[in-house]
Amino acid sequence: MIPPEEAAAGSGVPPERARGRTRGLLRDIRTPVCREPFQERYGLSPGRELGRGKFAVVRKCVKKDSGKEFAAKFMRKRRKGQECRMEIIHEIAVLELAQGNQRIINLHEVYETSSEMILVLEYAAGGEIFDQCVAEREEAFKEKDVQRLMRQILEGVSFLHAHNVVHLDLKPQNVLLTSESPLGDIKIVDFGLSRMMESSEELREIMGTPEYVAPEILSYDPISTATDMWSIGVLAYVMLTGISPFLGDDKQETFLNISQMNVSYSEEEFDVVSEAAVDFIKALLVKRPEDRATAEECLSHPWLTQGSSPEPPLRLRSLLEESSGTPEGGPRAQAGGGRRGLGGGAGAGGLLRAGPVPPV
Repeated sequence: MIPPEEAAAGSGVPPERARGRTRGLLRDIRTPVCREPFQERYGLSPGRELGRGKFAVVRKCVKKDSGKEFAAKFMRKRRKGQECRMEIIHEIAVLELAQGNQRIINLHEVYETSSEMILVLEYAAGGEIFDQCVAEREEAFKEKDVQRLMRQILEGVSFLHAHNVVHLDLKPQNVLLTSESPLGDIKIVDFGLSRMMESSEELREIMGTPEYVAPEILSYDPISTATDMWSIGVLAYVMLTGISPFLGDDKQETFLNISQMNVSYSEEEFDVVSEAAVDFIKALLVKRPEDRATAEECLSHPWLTQGSSPEPPLRLRSLLEESSGTPEGGPRAQAGGGRRGLGGGAGAGGLLRAGPVPPV
């Protein structure tokens, strides 16, 4: 739920009601910005933070007059000496656009101080799906769970794409659950890197989280809704196996794995995963953006329209035989026994930022 550092900083403080878009950013919000002290109306809950990033922190809070729980996202307006209020206004505008969509986190109120803006958001008690992606197999997602949650993720992404919004940072840390047990529904969060797609102009930016970025990000080709679909392919792989398919020992190796399509569908990773699920992933981890399945097409994929997946292991030797008896892709980072580690380690290393990408 923590916002990544925006790839481009604002060049000033735009009026909240200013019309138009700048570099894919919305600049028109309807939500009143409250300037009274936040803690007059909300009390911060004791205990650990819900999340923290370089320029933001998320804390659980309780509205004093109702006792209702929310998540308060405190976002610094000035970052690395540059004014970034415009990026925060854009994030608010995207949340307004998605208001009422049950798959996207709901915005309740906005506060502002001299140094930060505070977004009061719906509280998702189940936390990030990341926790179950890295759990040991007995406690990790079952395939039938992933089917249900992936349908919900795609419903949210399909809504965004229908409104010309690309998220650009879809990953387990940005997908929350309404409850942990029983397993709840998903809420997509963190629109700090999102952009509006204009039909009249191409958008090229270096942004995202290394393990989840599409090849066109690294080659500085135009971004599109297909850029999100690549990330969903990686997300499905991670949710089903606990393995990050392109993770290298450092960013350079991760970028190389992505650009060279070094991805494995071997029996070792997919011993308890159905062939339909593998086919779903393969429809998304395609280098050419125009050849990837769309969100709507994914919702019609047999893996998501059929009943519960078979529980017994399905050996996928036929997939290997299709590539002349050799696994697809090359070496990838291993994380020792059990399910492999994801993000935050040597392989991921934070967010991409505007600027040149190391050659791959």
